[in-house]
Order: sequence, then structure tokens, then C-alpha cells
Amino acid sequence: MRNTFARIALLLVALTTSPMSAWSENLKGTELHAAAANDDVGSIRQLLSKGADIDARDENGRTALLVATHGNKIGAAKALIDAGADVNAKDDINDSPYLYSGARGHLEILEMTLAHGADLKSTNRYGGTALIPAAERGHVETVRRLIAAGVDVDHVNNLGWTALLEAIILGDGGKRHQQIVELLVEAGANVNLADNDGVTPLQHAHQRGYREIEETLLAGRAR
Repeated sequence: MRNTFARIALLLVALTTSPMSAWSENLKGTELHAAAANDDVGSIRQLLSKGADIDARDENGRTALLVATHGNKIGAAKALIDAGADVNAKDDINDSPYLYSGARGHLEILEMTLAHGADLKSTNRYGGTALIPAAERGHVETVRRLIAAGVDVDHVNNLGWTALLEAIILGDGGKRHQQIVELLVEAGANVNLADNDGVTPLQHAHQRGYREIEETLLAGRAR
């Protein structure tokens, strides 16, 4: 358990010290990045028609599409994706439009990335698929969509956690996380796949007093 709490602490530190997402905080964005940040579809189309590099990077390695995704700028994202922007292009911290939209629950943009070649096996800086942070953050519909798309429900990240474990360990035990646990169990997630300390999802749920989640896991033959 000591190792589990240490990993949670490290994860929280990483989340609070990672670079900010707003394009305006970058010093070297392109006009296309600015148009994406402002959801300016007209300017995006005009710039692309004049030969702007659709996958050009800013100083943090972000493409214009990733900038649009950070701001959940749906119009800009659609214009860029329709024009051929790479939905899997990663920045300097291993975020891509696909991974970020999944992690943040930006469902409309996620749907577009899935329809345009999203790499379901790609992983973020923690070694996790898009499903894992979506489950942790309580994005029910995003989890449902990623499961339907075929993301591996039992993928283990660098912390030793699956989507099911993160939904319990980092979730709040409320309705959204209860639903997510149900979705994962229904999708065939291994309810007995323990973390690196050998603690199972059922044990984590019991320790936190998440009775409804315990019941779901027990119904799925958790031990």
C-alpha cells in the first residue's frame, strides 16, 4: 500500500507541474496555431489554401490540431482533421489529439479522431491508453465510446494500473465512477488484475468504502 500511495503522489505532482495547454502561453506558435486556438475556421482554411504546414509544431511540439483539442475547439478541429491533420501527432509530453481528447472527455473531437485513424494502442507519458485517464476522470460517455472502439480494457500503465484500478483508486466512488466500473466489467475487464503491490480492484474498493463498486465487482466474480 505504501508504494501505491507513493505512486499517487508522484502522479499528482506530474499533473500539477506539466506545461499549460493554452496556445497563448507559447512563444513560437504559427498563424495556424493561433487560428486553431481562436476556433477561426475561416482563417484555418485560408492559411491551408496558401500552403501552411498543417502539422507544424510550436515550441512544445504541439500541432495546430492539438492546440484546438486542448481548447475543445470543435470547429477548428474538424477543419484541420478534414484537411488531413495527423490525429496521432504527439507533442513533447506524449499527448496527441486522440489521447488528449479521450483523457479530457472532449467527445466530439474524440469521435473525429476515431474516424480518422486514431491509434488505439498509442500511450501517453504515463504509459496509459486514452481509456485509463478517461476512466479516472469520470468521463462516462468517453469510456463507453473507447470501449466500443476496441481499446484494450486491461492495458496496464507505468504505475501498474488498469482503467478499472484507476477508476477506483483515483475516482471518488460516485455515480460516474460506478457507471464506469460497470462498463469496464461488462466489457470483460479482468476484475482480479491486481496492482504492483498485489492489491486487487475489490480490495481497493473495500478499503475506500465504495460499496456499490464492490457489489459490481463481486457480481463480476471478483475476489
